[in-house]
Amino acid sequence: MRILAIDTALVNCAVAVWDSDGVGVPPVLFCETIGRGHAERLTGMLGEAMAEASCAFSDLDRIAVTTGPGSFTGMRVGLSAARGFGLVLGKPVVGITTLAAMAKPFLGEVQTHPVFVSMEGKGEEIYCQLFGAEGVPRSPAEVRRLSELSETLPPETRFVGASSRRVVEAVGASTDRILSEAACPDVADVARLGVLADPKQARPVPLYLRPPDAAPQKKGKIARL
Repeated sequence: MRILAIDTALVNCAVAVWDSDGVGVPPVLFCETIGRGHAERLTGMLGEAMAEASCAFSDLDRIAVTTGPGSFTGMRVGLSAARGFGLVLGKPVVGITTLAAMAKPFLGEVQTHPVFVSMEGKGEEIYCQLFGAEGVPRSPAEVRRLSELSETLPPETRFVGASSRRVVEAVGASTDRILSEAACPDVADVARLGVLADPKQARPVPLYLRPPDAAPQKKGKIARL
């Protein structure tokens, strides 16, 4: 399966062209930490990655895209691009959460402990999810307060993500249990999960854990300069 993976949900703008069946065919990975401006950079990066992979868009079997948690604007950029390609090419598009992609390299045969993935939220809040060692989620992706974690995590839990140091301090765990403090997933792991995902289940829709900050206008009034 030849898959195009896109990640614009957080500070990275990243693209992968991945051939899961090609023996000896190296993946093409492009990643830049840009913070903002995903819409301006993504189109050029897609063209560069496809050219380096010597792959036409019509040769793709599937598109994978991160669905969040992440920035509202960033998620929409990647999702719009992926769904647009899927519509034009007639190819399935699967959504992969950033939390699942960040957990991916630390699950399965790598180690036998549950993994708690976390990223920074507002104040004492974090965006997080607990995964069993076999890769099956043990909790939904959710917003949690650090003070709520101590009684809910298994004692053997390992930690991944940008908030890991704050989490281990909150639960009284050793920093030796931190496996990674990366703030973004590796786009290669987005591609790996995209190959395995069921298009009927992994829908390419944004994962919003809280409503947007923008408030609707009251009584239908139009803002004027």
